[in-house]
Amino acid sequence: MRGRRYMALQGVDWLFPALHRTGEMIRGQAKTMTSGDALRMVKRRLLSAGIPSVFSNHSFRATGITEFLTNGGDLETAQQLANHADSRTTKLYDRRATRMELEEIVRIRY
Repeated sequence: MRGRRYMALQGVDWLFPALHRTGEMIRGQAKTMTSGDALRMVKRRLLSAGIPSVFSNHSFRATGITEFLTNGGDLETAQQLANHADSRTTKLYDRRATRMELEEIVRIRY
């Protein structure tokens, strides 16, 4: 069944097309996944993994920007990748300072 589902999606341009719970495309054709669909998917996956659902779709955005900057990326490029008009918006997603605090707490605790 899984192979048929992916074969049916050949030629679809979307990374995450919306599918019915059965795995079939909605109304015989793919439609894009809405932000609400993505959030519900994330919440379901968090719940099934036993992780508190305090995360959202923007958690991935913040993680991506933080990882990019941590690995030597510059703020201007991160701004372009995030499609932000102002670098101050991109700075709001930078969680490097928070990560350092967590690493220091873990080091002290253990």
